[in-house]
Amino acid sequence: MAEQRGGRPIAASQRPTGTDKAIATGRKQFFRRRKVCRFCVEKIDDINYKDVRMLTPFISEKGKIMPRRITGVCAAHQRMLAEAVKQARNIALLPFAASA
Repeated sequence: MAEQRGGRPIAASQRPTGTDKAIATGRKQFFRRRKVCRFCVEKIDDINYKDVRMLTPFISEKGKIMPRRITGVCAAHQRMLAEAVKQARNIALLPFAASA
């Protein structure tokens, strides 16, 4: 990548990401660990909507499905997870929203 001098800033797609690299913020350095899909590691092929204990960590306090960037789940398992949560909500195993 060529060095940028003046002009437009570098596009977001060309900026270096912090995955598995040291990120310098002031003088402190820390390593951001790359998130790994929990379902891929445990070799879970299908996500059952009846297993509420497995689904609850992927739901926020307000009852929303947590995004991939926070949970670290791969795209294929995130789709299965969202479908399972929606099915569990429809048969009242999980709430649609948190009780106020």
